[in-house]
Amino acid sequence: MRSERICSLARYVISLTDNGAQTHASQWFERTLDDSANRRMVLPEAFLATDVILNLVTNVSDGLQVWPNVIKAHIKAELPFMATENILMACVKAGGDRQELHEAIRMHSMEAGKRVKVEGAANDLLERIAADPLFKPVHDHMDSLLDPSLFIGRCPQQVEEFIAEEIAPILKEHAKLLEVEDVDGVNV
Repeated sequence: MRSERICSLARYVISLTDNGAQTHASQWFERTLDDSANRRMVLPEAFLATDVILNLVTNVSDGLQVWPNVIKAHIKAELPFMATENILMACVKAGGDRQELHEAIRMHSMEAGKRVKVEGAANDLLERIAADPLFKPVHDHMDSLLDPSLFIGRCPQQVEEFIAEEIAPILKEHAKLLEVEDVDGVNV
């Protein structure tokens, strides 16, 4: 519920930008008195709502835990579908017919997906591909095509760069402000 509140309040804060844009558009760079009521309402509400959002985010993320085994289970369930492109490309490089391979992957994927969604059974897509002679060129090195690190691109480097270049300087500059009080009593 608190995450939903964060989303709702964030949408509200985003909507406040329209007020300023519309006021500015009608004033043509001349400050008139028609913006004073808007300013008295929009500016404080934007800051108050943003403050509540930050308190809620702190509250939601406090004690956050990452469960590696749950992540592994999700990867194990979805990776076979993601890896089909790598399997297809490897078979084509080995001389396979792309159209024929694509159709076989599509059929195997549909059947495996049906097993998972309709029957609640385990994903057997890789077993289907391993049993299909059409995919013989990759049977010996299928494991190398299923390495999860092949599917994340530059994600680790991008995260490290973002933290080093964007987050760390802000945290350092505002270290005193990070001493947050307990926000269990959030009531917005």
